[in-house]
Amino acid sequence: MPSTSSQSVSPEPESLWIAGEGGRLFAQRWPRRDAAAAPIVLLHDSLGCVALWRDFPARLAAASGREVIAYDRLGFGRSDPHPGALAADFVASEAGGGLRAVCDALRLQRFVLFGHSVGGGMAVAGAALHRSRCAGLIAESAQAFVEDRTRAGILAARAAFARPEQMERLRKYHGDKAPWVLRAWIDTWLDDGFAGWNLDAPLAQVACPTLVLHGDGDEFGSARHPERIAAGVAGAATLRLLADCGHVPHRERGDEVLGIVAAWLESSGA
Repeated sequence: MPSTSSQSVSPEPESLWIAGEGGRLFAQRWPRRDAAAAPIVLLHDSLGCVALWRDFPARLAAASGREVIAYDRLGFGRSDPHPGALAADFVASEAGGGLRAVCDALRLQRFVLFGHSVGGGMAVAGAALHRSRCAGLIAESAQAFVEDRTRAGILAARAAFARPEQMERLRKYHGDKAPWVLRAWIDTWLDDGFAGWNLDAPLAQVACPTLVLHGDGDEFGSARHPERIAAGVAGAATLRLLADCGHVPHRERGDEVLGIVAAWLESSGA
């Protein structure tokens, strides 16, 4: 297989608006070379959106030959505002909400889920709920439970976002929804009522092949998270702990991540 850094990047994506239960969802799709392969659906992190994946979806499509689809969850990016606060079960409910709406609207009969950070938890929930359609699961920097290290990272981020320039940066991607996006992340994860949350139940329902990626320097979670995910799924699991890497491997170690993912997709049958 040729080096991912030398592969041509996919053409410009198609932009779509999808009707969700609480409002319109913005999505983009990057075309595939391999019409028979299951497309990859990306689920973003707590402050993320389609635009914040940057060039990764295009590079992933080029490296894998598969269609790649990314969407903004309700309340994020270009999607409609969220009508209220996030529910305590927001990780699990995304599988039957926005993710289902996107997969149904695009008539995806078979797909691979790739989630980053909290999106990784949502990908786990999606793989569990949509077992008949999910051909593979990729969990990158996902949290499997609420760890002291996770809360410490969020407290540090809260202090950083007290600076006006940081909020302006968030507004660049979320517009007037930026304050809600920040509160949804910080208030939810620091709520004492959320302290007992974990992925154990959906993990036990994941039957498809699973790839777990995690940086050894991840500021939002120790290696206990990928270890718990890999041990908890019912299907075959591959764990790759990336040395000298933080919370965003697809940005910090892009070529390495693309190589790992492309090779795993080919070998796992996902």
